[in-house]
Amino acid sequence: MGKTYIDTVKYVVYATVDIGGLVEKPDVVGAVFGQTEGLLGDELDLRDLQKNGRIGRIEVDLQPKGGRSKGTIRLPSSLDMVETCILAASLETVDRIGPCDAKISVEKIEDTRSVKRKDLIERAKGLLKTMIVNEIPESKEISEMVREEVKVSEISSYGVEKLPCGPGIEKYDSIVVVEGRADVLNLLKNDVTNIIGVGGANVTETIANLCRKKEVTAFLDGDRGGDIILRELANVADIDFVARAPRGMEVEELSRKELIKCLRARVPYEQTGQNGKEGGERNYGREGSDRSYGREGSDRNYARGANKQRQGRYDERGERPYQRYGDRRTQYSDAGASAPVMVHKEEPARAPVSQTVEKAREEVVRDIQPVEAPLPVQVKPPAPEQQAAPETPPEEYRKALDELENTLRARFYSAAGECVKEIPVRDIIKNLEEEASVGAIVFDGIITQRLADMAENKKVKFLFGVKIGNVFRKPASVQIITKG
Repeated sequence: MGKTYIDTVKYVVYATVDIGGLVEKPDVVGAVFGQTEGLLGDELDLRDLQKNGRIGRIEVDLQPKGGRSKGTIRLPSSLDMVETCILAASLETVDRIGPCDAKISVEKIEDTRSVKRKDLIERAKGLLKTMIVNEIPESKEISEMVREEVKVSEISSYGVEKLPCGPGIEKYDSIVVVEGRADVLNLLKNDVTNIIGVGGANVTETIANLCRKKEVTAFLDGDRGGDIILRELANVADIDFVARAPRGMEVEELSRKELIKCLRARVPYEQTGQNGKEGGERNYGREGSDRSYGREGSDRNYARGANKQRQGRYDERGERPYQRYGDRRTQYSDAGASAPVMVHKEEPARAPVSQTVEKAREEVVRDIQPVEAPLPVQVKPPAPEQQAAPETPPEEYRKALDELENTLRARFYSAAGECVKEIPVRDIIKNLEEEASVGAIVFDGIITQRLADMAENKKVKFLFGVKIGNVFRKPASVQIITKG
């Protein structure tokens, strides 16, 4: 008996059978073939259709129960829809199986292509999600490579010396001065275009003239060569700010994050401790400098001398109470004696001075009345400020994230937790720009930096997604929550 291959089956007829006795499976199959023979003509005869491979093997599943037999019949068919329905109706004409009464009822006719279609859709969703996760970053990398190549091709030259610089360096109000061509290329790759290279330790007149018109930031390497070029620049040009690479590193070696960090940490040239007109010498010890310790006129020395004079061990100039004169020295008494005591260098001068000091101390102590010290006031330290705990998102949002799984759709919620709209994931940015107020966003996709920034601008509290992408800066006012 022929058998239809499973890949050619279009429909499957499912029927139930109820028999008033105990029979075997071959009895059911024989009754179906025997009682339908000649019923539908030669073209729809079950035996001929099975020999030609138009229908498959009839499968029967019986279970005896209480002296009766009940089960199911499964008939695969590769005929069209109409012919399959006619065959299914012919099964219900069978009323006896073996010696027993029987009743066959068709439950459903299943289109196997619809099942395959559902499997195809589910598989397509999985492939699309895999492509979004794995393939899109590669596309971004390709675009970044193309963008970098375009920026490298945009490098220009300035002046008669053909100094390397960014495009249109003259139109900017502020410029960044670096050391060489490699530094210019690195900054161009990272979206900094108002740059120009010195081209060596000898600063040309072209750089000097350009720096007089612009606000200048010197961005130099963190080595000895950077110090030398900074001094040369200061001698011939006006520098407003100074930015340095980390110690031991060069500007051409820095990543984008390190470049931005160094440029943001720039300081005014006056705070670098350099004097541009005298070769970058330190200001230590000069008049008017805060660090001119030891010079006459220093506020710090006056304060030190006054403090020592109050302690009774130094004179009004803050010096020790003796000075050398040849091989003798003059020693002043701590008791306030006006006449100096002349003592020979070899004579022990400490004993009489100590006695005088002790005597004066006893007189001062005797004249001073004891004063009761006030009780110390206990000051309670201020209580530390308690940071507010982050708000717990409603459970409804997590359930919505599970409901949206494999749908590639998004839902906008109001501040009160009501679903405002449901849209495709690809339209999130467009619809979020049009919305005035959104409380939460739940979507079946990947959270990006652009979406997080826009959610912060729209004052969105909760942002739910399947996973988080390359988000370098998480907004403090938005809670980003991923599945799992």
